[in-house]
Amino acid sequence: MSNHPEPSFRFDLREVNGALGDIGTLLPLTIGVIALVGMSAQHVLMGFGLFYIASGLIYRLPIPVQPMKAIAAVALATEITPDAIALSGLFMGATLLILGGSGIIDRIARLVPQSVLSGLQLGLGLSLGWIALGLMQGQMIIGALSLGLAIAALRWGVHAALVTILAGVALGHVLGDPGSAYGPVSNMGGWMPQIPQFADIRVAITDLAVPQLALTLTNAVFLTALVANDSFGGRAAHVTPRKLCITSGAANLLLAPFGALPMCHGAGGVTAHHRFGARTGGAPIMLGFGLLILVVLPEELRRSALSSIPAATLGALLLIASVELAVSRRLIDAKPSCRPVIAVTAITTFFANPLAGLIAGTIAEVLRKFLLSRSIFPYR
Repeated sequence: MSNHPEPSFRFDLREVNGALGDIGTLLPLTIGVIALVGMSAQHVLMGFGLFYIASGLIYRLPIPVQPMKAIAAVALATEITPDAIALSGLFMGATLLILGGSGIIDRIARLVPQSVLSGLQLGLGLSLGWIALGLMQGQMIIGALSLGLAIAALRWGVHAALVTILAGVALGHVLGDPGSAYGPVSNMGGWMPQIPQFADIRVAITDLAVPQLALTLTNAVFLTALVANDSFGGRAAHVTPRKLCITSGAANLLLAPFGALPMCHGAGGVTAHHRFGARTGGAPIMLGFGLLILVVLPEELRRSALSSIPAATLGALLLIASVELAVSRRLIDAKPSCRPVIAVTAITTFFANPLAGLIAGTIAEVLRKFLLSRSIFPYR
């Protein structure tokens, strides 16, 4: 190991490879919302690009930017207007800024037991793995070859994400099965926010923002800070729940009115960037500029670029990151008495949602401490 400290920014092929490690999370949901909801591809990509560059400059580490998954999932499953999505971004931005600016989020973070955080991390890792398998199932040959190549490249120490993506694009064309999870991106949208209607306000708050809040606080705030500390040690001392709330809140308040998809950070993204080699703020900055380049491309080229990577290849990259997130050192080293709490939290998170997992895990932790205090629990 080198005795020289890691620089804050590095712009080389290793950082490019690490930057691409999280596109298995970024692209499928983003392309889906653009294609099915009708949001403007240029405005959505510009939002991600600007927030990625800002994250790289602020944190000087590969802290990811991801679409808010609960909002995107509802948008893909039901008929939601772009205006409702923009309003949900504004509501989330204001809420996160209040929680971060007031310091309330730090007090909430101290109340969450480590065993529950470990269970949430395991449950979210399993959930991402399930999403990855879903992306791969329609293109099994491409998925299997992409996964095998990515694992081999990681083992050999070459640029696994970059090699896998290029090979996936080639395989898609050779096998006649290219394209994103939602087919060709034919709807680039031209939407900009309008005067909100009451129905959009109701949907934005009750159907989109409220379900998203629990996922954001657990995955994009608490676990992102935890996993960043695990991955980067003392260099991540400034990656705190409070700061993550403030950056996510400010980004949504500033960019959602201009057509950006609601965005946040994410523990899985930290794991993905780190697993594929990113170590500095250079990785998110380069990815951000790459997204901005897509914005200024002619529409046909932009459409082709967004649709060219097979969904199965993105799923393969996401599956590797999900396993890395789920199987943490904290999980392996957990005390025997904590393992039931972790299991309850993880199972509830996987089959229900992070809020239910947080509640179930907290109840299980209280019960664990009660049993230990009464010397009833057989294991410490």
